Order: sequence, then C-alpha cells, then structure tokens
Amino acid sequence: MTTYRCGTVGIAGRPNTGKSSLVNRLVGQKLSIVSPKAQTTRHLITAILTMDDAQLVFTDAPGRPPRKRSALHRTLGRRAVEAARDCDVALWVVEALHFGPEDRAVLNAIPVNQNVIVAVNKVDRVRGAARLLPFLERLSKLRDFDAIVPVSARTGKNLPELLRVLVAAVPEGAALYPADQMTDRDERFFAAELLREKLFNALGEELPYRCEVTIDGFRLDGTMRRVDATIFVERESQKGIVVGRGGAALKRVAQDARRDMEQLYAGKVFLNVWVKVRENWTDDARVLRQLGYA
Repeated sequence: MTTYRCGTVGIAGRPNTGKSSLVNRLVGQKLSIVSPKAQTTRHLITAILTMDDAQLVFTDAPGRPPRKRSALHRTLGRRAVEAARDCDVALWVVEALHFGPEDRAVLNAIPVNQNVIVAVNKVDRVRGAARLLPFLERLSKLRDFDAIVPVSARTGKNLPELLRVLVAAVPEGAALYPADQMTDRDERFFAAELLREKLFNALGEELPYRCEVTIDGFRLDGTMRRVDATIFVERESQKGIVVGRGGAALKRVAQDARRDMEQLYAGKVFLNVWVKVRENWTDDARVLRQLGYA
C-alpha cells in the first residue's frame, strides 16, 4: 500500500531568483504574479499541488529586500523568510552561478534545524554542465541540505526531480485541502494582484513600489464579474504618470489586467479602475494594517 504524504513547503530566496515563476510552474497555474522587477511579491500566497501520492502546500513569500527603507520594506523583510521558518521543509531558491550576500542573508535567517532543499533556478541560461558543477559544490558546503536540484522554471527542466525530493521530505499524512483546490486566496485577491503586476511591468523602476491596489467592489452579474479597483499612489505627480496622457497608460494597464482576469476566471470581466493619492502610505503603519500588511 502506497503511503500518502502531505506537507507545507516554504519558499525563500532573494529577489529575482524566480521563486514565483517556479511555484506557478510546479502547480500548473499562475497564482503568484511575476515581473522582472525585484520585490513584486508582497503577500504570502498559498499554492496547492495535489498528486496521486502526495499533496504539497507551497507558500510563496516576498524576496528579502536589500535595504529597509520604509515601514512597507520592513514588513516585507520580516515576511521574506516567514514561510521558510514555519513549514515542514524550506525550498531555498538561488540563481545559477549567482550567489552573494543577499542569498547568504536569506539562508542565515532559516533555522539551522530546518529541512532545506535548494532549487538552483535558471540553469537554462548556463552553457555547459562543467560551469555549473563548481557552483553546486560551493552550495553543498554551506549547510547540510536535504537535496540540491538544478532546475529551470522557464523550461520545466528537472521539475519532476524537484517534486520527487519535496514529496520525500514532507511527512506522511492525509491531504489538508480538497483535491480540486489550488489556493486559499479568493478571486478578489487575484484581481488586485493581476492589476498590480501590470503596474510593475508598465511603469519605471521606482514608481511601482509606490503603488498599491485595492478592490472596492467584486460581484457576479450573470456570468460576468464586475470589478471596481483603486490604485493608490503617494504623490499627485505619480498619479499623472499612472494615468498617462489622456488616460492612455491607465487604459493599457487595465486592459492587460482584464485579459488575465478573464483567463484566470474563465469568464468575462468588466473592470473599472481609479487612481487616488494616499500620501506616504508605504511608511504609514495604520494604512499598512488596513492593506493587510500587519
């Protein structure tokens, strides 16, 4: 008789190692938003993968910020390794051939008695295994890891092997969630996240970090979802950039977000978006609590 296994897998790693892309690829659904910019992920997101012999409950967390510049950054810094501490096994994601102080800081924040599996991501960018082997050897000397698995979230390379070692690392037990459940977040949450992803992809280097999205209304009208959203910025000048000349920039962001929502919900979406100024929200503890960053 095959023993069923079920456990939690906390994701940890510095920004831009591909943590969210890896989780999305493992579960076969876009649950964590993705952007080339660091610190795109702000909330702990649960992604559930149910297989014939196991259920893995992944928690994707923000990448550890290199500098703590605001109340928001300090909160994200605390969350960066929260999932890896409070789980059955930590999945530490590093980028192939790139290891620096930020990576070491994340590893040092994971308790030494925690089971840790290393996913060395982006190996599709490495030409020749001979270049990768010394890097893997260096990693193996940092700690007694359960396993080190070179993978590519983009191509899917070695993901079956990564799943195999993850299943072996979690305890025996019954599934925590129904087989058809993929996350513990609701549709409102993903509407906000998809809109925020488009802001990260459309705006300059710094402005996306001054933006937040709230969902003011979400209702089903027949088969159509009607979504009312607000984008908060910190200054009037930022509002002008988000809206764009004649509203063109905001229209483009909203259209892109609506298309992704329709794909996720498998149905039509009517999306209304407003932009408002909420001064210094990233450094206001009261506002951060209201936005779910407490």
